[in-house]
Amino acid sequence: MSLELTVNENLKKAMLARDEVSMRALRAIKSAVLLAKTAEGATEVMSTDTEIKLLQKLVKQRKDSLEIFERQNRLDLAQKEKEELDVIERFLPKQMSEEEVKEVLRGIIQELGVTDASGLGKVMGSATKHLAGKADGKMISALVKQLLS
Repeated sequence: MSLELTVNENLKKAMLARDEVSMRALRAIKSAVLLAKTAEGATEVMSTDTEIKLLQKLVKQRKDSLEIFERQNRLDLAQKEKEELDVIERFLPKQMSEEEVKEVLRGIIQELGVTDASGLGKVMGSATKHLAGKADGKMISALVKQLLS
């Protein structure tokens, strides 16, 4: 089932249950899907990869806002972002742990024959394609730098 259909079904359930948090997050997802589908050059049917990238973008936005609100001591707004973040993350594939990502990165580094930080770009390019949707880009970057230093 596509992301749009899944979100619509969950939105109906949230409305019946009067779950304000879920409704807020699901409406945000629905809005992002509609914007992506009506964007210039977009196709009618979204691929799974496109859906995952869309959800990751929403998660990143929520995390950035959460960080800003916590820094500004706006805990009420931070709580709302955290709640929405939890709902949106339910639609993403299970994220890999740091150890699992390190293991994959070691394999990529060995496969590419990179021995120092000069090959960082090669490793990052391959790693982001290989780990798309499974790990956070910031974590991948930090671990690649750590492994190559």
